[in-house]
Amino acid sequence: MQMKPLADRVVVKPFEEVETKKGGIIIPDTAKEKPMQGEIIEVGPGRVTDEGKNIAMQVKKGDRILYGKYTGTEVSIEGDEYLIMRESDIFAIVVNN
Repeated sequence: MQMKPLADRVVVKPFEEVETKKGGIIIPDTAKEKPMQGEIIEVGPGRVTDEGKNIAMQVKKGDRILYGKYTGTEVSIEGDEYLIMRESDIFAIVVNN
């Protein structure tokens, strides 16, 4: 199934958090922090101003991004977890040099 976000929204696949053990203690899923990085799966067409002008998106499909801890709406499609968020909720694009 494909999703096409509307306006200035993006669909993000969050990266899986690697399970860590501190001092031999297993951290339960409820105590783990959510990842704040992901990959953009789909991008909307951009925001439309009051004058009808389309403002192009600054991110593109495949970009690795950083976003806020409580950002976006979680959705589950065919067993996969995604986030849908506005472009303005993205803090940065991760660039590998």
